[in-house]
Amino acid sequence: MLRLMRRPPTLLLFDLDGTLVASSGTGRRALDRAFGELHGRADACAGFSLAGLTDRAIARRGLEAIGVTADDAAIKALLDGYLARLDDELKRASGYRVLDGVTAALARAAKAEGIVAGLGTGNLRAGAKRKLDHVALWHHFAFGGFADDSEQRPELIRIAAERGAEMVRMPLRSCRVIVIGDTTLDIAAARANGFDAFAVASGPVARAELEAAKPDALADTLADRGAIDWLLAARDGRPPLRRRS
Repeated sequence: MLRLMRRPPTLLLFDLDGTLVASSGTGRRALDRAFGELHGRADACAGFSLAGLTDRAIARRGLEAIGVTADDAAIKALLDGYLARLDDELKRASGYRVLDGVTAALARAAKAEGIVAGLGTGNLRAGAKRKLDHVALWHHFAFGGFADDSEQRPELIRIAAERGAEMVRMPLRSCRVIVIGDTTLDIAAARANGFDAFAVASGPVARAELEAAKPDALADTLADRGAIDWLLAARDGRPPLRRRS
């Protein structure tokens, strides 16, 4: 049962790879295997960065890069192949781990009044579940937006927020929404929807590049001093952020 909230609810929308977990290239290897086995081109995605793209957008770009028509059937076949290989890659992965501060942030969010944690990720829902089940994190997230919902990150972020608002039985306009991610595309998706953006420099994008995108807050990881307090505080009570000493 939902607790009675004495302040407007806050919806925390977490990205996954580079934000919650260090994936150690696990998804990339599964994707490359799918391209190689289905199309004979394991290098299909070598010419562009995957950071911040949705799984569907990655599949489309990879198919186009090797001259395959990127229609819905081809994208579905490629992503089905990726999911079929993901479990094997997760079992073999070394260095796949929960990032610093994540477990503490989710534990505190679960106990805080008016805070609800969800996902706003470019992963397919099935892929996100596999990745988070692997490190026992999936159960922390009551809702989410995924690549199944939209190929475009701003739209899937909006869908995630709408699901969160429905869950807390409040209109979305009455909720504070914070998008937590490690790429400039996460920041842009937050801005496109009028949400707050909390960037973490724990993924492949340099801190300086994230800072140039002007998020509302920027931390090296969620273990930085003040990072979790910033996420859980009321809008007018945000503490300053400092890097870990």
